[in-house]
Amino acid sequence: MKRLTYQEACVEGIAEEMRRDESVFVLGNDIGAFGGALMSHKGLWQEFGDTRRIVETPISECAMVGACTGAAMQGMRPVVQIMFGEFLPAVTQPLVEAAVMWYYSAGKTRVPLVLRMLYGIGPHRGHEIDLHSWLTHIPGLKVVMPATPYDAKGLMKAAIRDNNPVAFFEHMNLYHGSRQEIPEADYTIPLGIADIKCAGKDVTVVAIAMMVPYALEAAEELSREGIEVEVIDLRTVAPLDVETILTSVRKTGRLVITHETWKTGGSGAEIAATVTERAFADLKAPITRVAPPHIPIPYSEPLNKLYLPKKVEIIQGIREVLK
Repeated sequence: MKRLTYQEACVEGIAEEMRRDESVFVLGNDIGAFGGALMSHKGLWQEFGDTRRIVETPISECAMVGACTGAAMQGMRPVVQIMFGEFLPAVTQPLVEAAVMWYYSAGKTRVPLVLRMLYGIGPHRGHEIDLHSWLTHIPGLKVVMPATPYDAKGLMKAAIRDNNPVAFFEHMNLYHGSRQEIPEADYTIPLGIADIKCAGKDVTVVAIAMMVPYALEAAEELSREGIEVEVIDLRTVAPLDVETILTSVRKTGRLVITHETWKTGGSGAEIAATVTERAFADLKAPITRVAPPHIPIPYSEPLNKLYLPKKVEIIQGIREVLK
């Protein structure tokens, strides 16, 4: 076992896959000797820089993803970083083409491409916007949002091995945070499988990325009152692990959904609709969503803190469904 941060786990996952498979290469801005934004590629240049497997590019996100789509169609496994998720609008056209190529080619063409991006409200200020809900609307595209170093490494390795394009979101507030013990042996975490981080019988909380530790804090506090909260970490938002959610909701009868992207049109709405369609009779209370209001992310710190839900707001949501 070794203790790694989220950032170190992501990089180690990529390095291990590059050693295992020569078709894996990385591409992006400032990913060479500089080490990438927030050290997102630290050490890769020193090991692979002379092998043409570290490709530094100009600042042209659309060209980067387009080039990697072509490379993936020719048998390579590119891992491209557009630095920040805020730049997703610049790559939607080639990303959609990559996602539907298997369908367009009647199953003859695969596009094993990983698109990395940093996002999330945290200590770094700027480029924080969470646009993952946009991507869940695209058929053929997988969307991964780890909350822990262990999951980050296992999901990164699985994403690189997957034969479909994968959007991999890396939260900046988790990036250089606490360390977690991670096996030195090779492991992957299957895409599309949620994880029950905390078992409970009274209410289900479905959380994504940064909301997972906040949900666990809420569960711990409420446990002192005898309230048992089941916290589900989605890990993969698309494809959605519907069965894990439904099984939990049928047990607890109550559901709270929390994520960092806007409540309006967020992925939580899809989860709520799915549960309503398939487990309405099991619900003891209306579903509650805990998410930011439909306004731009405030830049100033006092408003910034009010904008993002945390433990207190999740507890309020849980109490609401327990009335």
